[in-house]
Amino acid sequence: MITLRRSNERGSADHGWLHSKHTFSFANYYDPQHMGFSALRVINDDLVHPEAGFDTHGHKNMEIISFVLEGTIAHKDSEGNVQELPAGEFQLMSAGKGIYHSEYNPSSTEPLKFLQIWIEPNEIGGKPGCQQKDFGKKPGITTIASPDGKDDSLAIKQDMSLHQLVLEANSELELDIEQGRSLYLHQVQGSMETNDLIVSEGDGIKVRDESNIKIANHSDDRIVALIFDLP
Repeated sequence: MITLRRSNERGSADHGWLHSKHTFSFANYYDPQHMGFSALRVINDDLVHPEAGFDTHGHKNMEIISFVLEGTIAHKDSEGNVQELPAGEFQLMSAGKGIYHSEYNPSSTEPLKFLQIWIEPNEIGGKPGCQQKDFGKKPGITTIASPDGKDDSLAIKQDMSLHQLVLEANSELELDIEQGRSLYLHQVQGSMETNDLIVSEGDGIKVRDESNIKIANHSDDRIVALIFDLP
C-alpha cells in the first residue's frame, strides 16, 4: 500500500523568526492521523531568519537528524560540541540520557533552511553523542544513517536506515523492499514519479506491504529525496 501526502496538507507554524512545515504532529499542530510512521516521529521543514535560532533546550531518548538545505547551522551542546553545519551536511545527535543544545543561523543576510528529523530509539538512556558528515550528491542511493554505521554512515540507535536518493535527469530505478519492512520517502528537491504517483518537493509517501517501488525522474533536472527504511 502506498499513501501520498502532499506538502500543502502538512501542519504549519509561523513564529516570525521561524516558519515551519510539520509532516507529523508537533508542538501546537496535532493530527491523530499523522502521529508518525513506525520509528519515524518528526519531519519538520524549517526556515530560520538571519541572526535567529533555537535557544538552548533539552532532549532525551531521541535520535535527531538535521539536514541543511540552505545556509549554515551554528550548533552548541552540553557535551562540549561547538560546530557549524553547512548546506549539504547531515548531523545526527543522539540525546540518550539527556542533552541540551542550541541551533542558530549565524548569517546576517541569508536564511537557513533545514530538515529536522526525529527517530524514536530502541535503546533508552546511554551517553549522548553527536556525529556530522557531508555525503555529497553522488547519483543513486547513499546510506546516511544505519544501526551499525555501515559504509561510513552515521550510527543510529534504531533498526532503521536513512538513505539519500539522487536521481539524474531522465533516469529511473527500482527499489526492492525487504519483507516486513516499511519505507517513507520525503521529496527534498524536484519532482519524481513513484508507482504512477507524481511526488513534488515537500511531499511524503508511506509504503507498506510492497516488495518494490519504481522511481523515475522524467525532468531535465536532478532530483533529491530521503528514503527511510523502517521496522
